[in-house]
Amino acid sequence: MMALPRLGIDGEWFRDAEGRRRILRGVNLGGDCKVPFTPNGHTNIPTDFSDHRTVSFVGRPFPLAEADEHFSRLKEWGFNCLRLLTTWEAVEHEGPGRYDEAYLDYFATLCRMAGDYGMYVFIDFHQDVWSRMTGGDGAPGWLFDAVGLDFTKFHAAGAAHVMQYKYDFARGGRQEENYPTMTWSQNYKYPANAIMWTLFFAGNTFCPDFLVEGRPAQDYLQEHYLGAMEAVAKRLKDLPNVIGFDSLNEPGSGYVGQYLSYRHLGPSERHPFPARPGLAWSPLDGFAAARGLAREIPELGIDWEQRAVVKKRDVLVNGDGVSIWRQGRACPFERAGAYRIAGGQIEALKEDFFVKRDGGDRYDMEHDFMGPFFARVAERVRAVNDDWLLFAELDPGAGLGRGFPHDTPPRTVNASHWYDIVTLSTKRFDFPVKINPYTGRTTEGAEAIEASYVRQLGHLKHASHALNLGTGAPTLLGEFGIPYDLDDAAAYKAWNKGDRSDAPWEKHIIALDLMYNALDQLLMNSTQWNYTASNRNDQAIGDGWNQEDLSIYSIDQRENPSDINSGGRALKGFVRPYARIVAGRPLKMKFKRETGTFRFVYEVDGDGETEIFVPAIQYPDGYDVDVEGGELRRDEANQRLFVHAVGSDKVGITITRR
Repeated sequence: MMALPRLGIDGEWFRDAEGRRRILRGVNLGGDCKVPFTPNGHTNIPTDFSDHRTVSFVGRPFPLAEADEHFSRLKEWGFNCLRLLTTWEAVEHEGPGRYDEAYLDYFATLCRMAGDYGMYVFIDFHQDVWSRMTGGDGAPGWLFDAVGLDFTKFHAAGAAHVMQYKYDFARGGRQEENYPTMTWSQNYKYPANAIMWTLFFAGNTFCPDFLVEGRPAQDYLQEHYLGAMEAVAKRLKDLPNVIGFDSLNEPGSGYVGQYLSYRHLGPSERHPFPARPGLAWSPLDGFAAARGLAREIPELGIDWEQRAVVKKRDVLVNGDGVSIWRQGRACPFERAGAYRIAGGQIEALKEDFFVKRDGGDRYDMEHDFMGPFFARVAERVRAVNDDWLLFAELDPGAGLGRGFPHDTPPRTVNASHWYDIVTLSTKRFDFPVKINPYTGRTTEGAEAIEASYVRQLGHLKHASHALNLGTGAPTLLGEFGIPYDLDDAAAYKAWNKGDRSDAPWEKHIIALDLMYNALDQLLMNSTQWNYTASNRNDQAIGDGWNQEDLSIYSIDQRENPSDINSGGRALKGFVRPYARIVAGRPLKMKFKRETGTFRFVYEVDGDGETEIFVPAIQYPDGYDVDVEGGELRRDEANQRLFVHAVGSDKVGITITRR
């Protein structure tokens, strides 16, 4: 296969070497890349993380011997882009500056093979709530030693909420009372996370005298992160299908911008946004628990009758008085004058320590800390390959209210994330349903849901306008998707009883269809979350990480190895026609799944061909095409349709199901 042409950006579009615009539709590969392959790090398997220096991620997302099968499947489903996951831990788990060369070899081979299947790749240095030891994934465990923290004490001190310590492995299954759905994300507020994020992004500001191996802690942490990124970059520098690097998946802000004793229980003058379920930690609560002081903290939960987050109870944290600081190591924020402990009590010395400078100016997470970080990432990877794009992400907990920093580097892509939070957190997708005898099953209220998705994604896309010195940037929705274990895994139960029809997957198909309809309307690029090769139809396992189950593929559903679609989940929701390459400016794209009608209109720019993906799964009996202002040729073996403008400055294509 010919090498893919390099991609650049032009305003809101990706453009190739021929000047044609490209719409990227892809998938995150994959959900279990967050955990080691050897030993199996799936979070449904017990561990105390004591082997963190000797693990191996070679084999995540799948062994190379299986790569052809998985890449063939992704190509068949029409994807032309991968957000390919790696982690800091995968590269540098052995210790400072010790890179896993076998993993780097494996990862580079994987990227090259993706190009052989026509897929662009951007590299996602993934993390969730800092590390596996703090309830997520990302950073290597030795960093805790470096800054003076003992991760073996986090659970006893209540400093992190970790599935492997909360879950009853002998019992198995879903355990809402021990480890409720999606509660891993609450770790951003817990002290082990908040301390590390504050040091990583703002240590030079808040505790400049805190040194690690002779260097300020922020410089030490960021230099090692960038060093791991550079090690990957050097292996990929000559691959034309690799188009850039994500800055850092869903970064946390730590304590930046927070008043020391403030607990967010609901919208207030200091914090106008709604509260979220979980413990309402203040920074002072976090520092106290980290130092070994017991603390009563309000716990918030959802009151479904009020449709609001309310206080449920007070929870005693660290009743046993366990410190997470190593013997002889001190909290740098206490030494810097934020608080003090006297007589067994903690006291705030400067309530606005993390909020305002001595001169009175407020700290701004995006402009003071994220902007310089973006610049460092771009500088480091572009020293290896100057063509690479930066796929930038801000703290998702802060939203995009203030937008991207004004000094975000040039050639940046808005790679923000979006989910239907209610569906994600409740694992339900409910709406009134009616039967239309002419078109089959449709949904009452689906139009309103789709309109809501368009509004939310439109707001996200709007943040791209200020990027690249105001010339705009492409928006690539880095993550979106749905849980496949909706309604207490009803579809899996139907599958186990032998139902191989689309009926058990109807809600999944509708939900995905509405999301992609919104993407089409906004002409947005995207990478769906996710494809996990090891996914199981088991509520304790799912994607192999914290009981999440959003994979579009499951090995438990792969019954026929000769059928490339076997193993796919709710395929009709996301395998759909779209314009992949456009010899002009896209104006309109719309697909009606119920009827199979696809409409695409573009303004001609040059004399190249436009390429449209037309999946057989949506057109089992073939399709008819009407072209206004052009002529076409078919490549049905590869599910593609090509259109060339003839004597017109605007071309319209209509595809209908036979």
